Amino acid sequence: MEPGQNAEPKKLARMRELVDLIAEHNYSYYTLDQPTISDKEWDALYDELVRLEQETGSALPDSPTQRVGGDILKGFDPHRHRARLWSLDKAQDNEDLLAWNTRVKKAIGDFNAKNPGETPLPEPSYAIELKFDGLTLNLTYDQGNLVQASTRGNGVIGEGILAQVKTIKSIPLTIPFKDGLIEVQGEGIMNLSVLAAYNETAAEPLKNARNAAAGALRNQNPRITAERKLNAFFYNIGFAVGVSFERHAEMIQFLKDNRFKVNPYTFYCSTIEEVQEELARVAESRDTHDFLIDGAVVKLTDMRTREALGYTDKFPRWAVAFKFEAEETTTILEGVSWEVGRTGKITPVARVEAVDLAGVTVQNCTLNNIGDIERKNLKFALGTHVFIRRSNDVIPEILGKADDEPGGEIVAPSECPSCGTPLELRGAHLFCGNKLGCRPQTIGRITHFSSRDAMDIESFSIMTAEQLFDECGVRDPADLYSLTYDQLIGLERFGDKKARKLLEALEKSKERDLAAFLFALGIPNTGKATTKMLADHFGSLSAVRAATVEELIGLPDVGGIVAESIHSFFKDPIAAESVDRMLALGVKAEAEQQEAARTDSIFSGKTVVLTGTLSLMTRDEAAKKLEALGAKISGSVSKKTDFVIAGESAGSKLTKARDLGVTVIDDEAELVKLLQ
Repeated sequence: MEPGQNAEPKKLARMRELVDLIAEHNYSYYTLDQPTISDKEWDALYDELVRLEQETGSALPDSPTQRVGGDILKGFDPHRHRARLWSLDKAQDNEDLLAWNTRVKKAIGDFNAKNPGETPLPEPSYAIELKFDGLTLNLTYDQGNLVQASTRGNGVIGEGILAQVKTIKSIPLTIPFKDGLIEVQGEGIMNLSVLAAYNETAAEPLKNARNAAAGALRNQNPRITAERKLNAFFYNIGFAVGVSFERHAEMIQFLKDNRFKVNPYTFYCSTIEEVQEELARVAESRDTHDFLIDGAVVKLTDMRTREALGYTDKFPRWAVAFKFEAEETTTILEGVSWEVGRTGKITPVARVEAVDLAGVTVQNCTLNNIGDIERKNLKFALGTHVFIRRSNDVIPEILGKADDEPGGEIVAPSECPSCGTPLELRGAHLFCGNKLGCRPQTIGRITHFSSRDAMDIESFSIMTAEQLFDECGVRDPADLYSLTYDQLIGLERFGDKKARKLLEALEKSKERDLAAFLFALGIPNTGKATTKMLADHFGSLSAVRAATVEELIGLPDVGGIVAESIHSFFKDPIAAESVDRMLALGVKAEAEQQEAARTDSIFSGKTVVLTGTLSLMTRDEAAKKLEALGAKISGSVSKKTDFVIAGESAGSKLTKARDLGVTVIDDEAELVKLLQ
């Protein structure tokens, strides 16, 4: 909303002052990683701005309150780039790199020979940058204002995603350069530490950072984009009116001066031998970053040389992407099965011809949903070659078709492949609504309910869940507490000892605390951290069940999607009846009574992150001891983190902690002493 004409001039002036002040602090925090004020002071400025906007009924276009809109978009409008976004030619090894360099030197020599009257092009010098593995962004700034953001698309036309991009707080809404129009290119990413923190509270963890970023930026609900807490690095100006550059370093400095987040790594060198040596170093350190990279980009630094060398039909002749050891390959898509999860979601799983990829034999690949199949042009791909990628040691994904040959059709089911119930399309996913009669749903739900982090029913397994479903009519977790000795003793592989042991374990589980019970319920979009926070905040099951969406959104790390999931779950008659039955059968689900946290420990009032594997205790045990000492346990490392406790095989969190100068405790014996 634009500022109203009748708004008080003093209030409008203060709004302008606040918008500029908050932008300055955001730049320091999100781009420079150098906070200039406390969170409390920032909140006070933001709250004052919100109040003034409410009083005036208006908001400035670059107000931080406009970063996340409330409407779900109906689609993406096409955006024609003012200058083409080119792909990069690829060098798979040093031989390819040297061949590219030979072509570059020949082209420079040919140009100088054909243009004797002009200043000769210089000998090539090179800039090396990281090749980020995310989603390409193209931002348009007119007179200093962000007016459009789009995906790469086909290089000529992309999809407008301005509302989504505005949610990325490191991207400036206005820039100091006011004298023209520019298009700035970069990569939207999800930091690995942010992905790890997100997955700790997600009922359905995201598989990898690249998909998480791409999926968020192409989601038609900007609020979902905001919940992913994306980041972005910028590295190029593809179109410019009002500014020009002679060398690569000048363009990079322009980006920095205009408050774009530029990755600190850029390596300049003057010989191709130096380039080869540096690329080897980059490859060795690829896993030390808090984001995905899949290679490095080598560019000529002289802008006049770039213009003279120009482009092929597909690539700039003055740049090449050096790809790391392949984690992508091709294989044949043999078939697709449709699996039913505990929430009723139907997920396609691709079976491919066995192929070795990054040292692992791959036979199954993820396909996510129907939209993913269509978007990747896989609808008629059965029996054809497809590209697959494996990253972050997760199940590989299919990227798309590897040839133009038509294949067999992948047909989405209209009925549940397990129980035959007609499927419902909710958003991008198919769901089976038969919560009590669909075998894999119920077995998955009961197995989750009984797991260690949930109700911790000793010796319970998926085989037990299958037996109880098939032979005892167990259709809901509440049914477990109605089981009798006579029912169990008649089951195969159930003798007297095993039957009594299960009944004792069920009785013992009734004492599990509220946080464990809430996690056991399998509320969509919630994980252990969220359910513990709910238990700590509300203090009773009845209070959690009565919570409104508005109350839930006000809690830490609970966005609109999670709040709606929690509220809807407890309003579902089937879930409500199940909870009531469990309470009637003796399940207590009471909040854990916590002793007052100590204030005399070095951890008192401090934010602590645990990473890696501890040998003298579990991470959960360490977390409880830390909380008893007054610490706040966090899932991600940031500038607010005070300590990182690192066990064996600590990864990106440890790397980020060291980059930020956070105190690291990696001696477990020392930790044990500090916890006393």
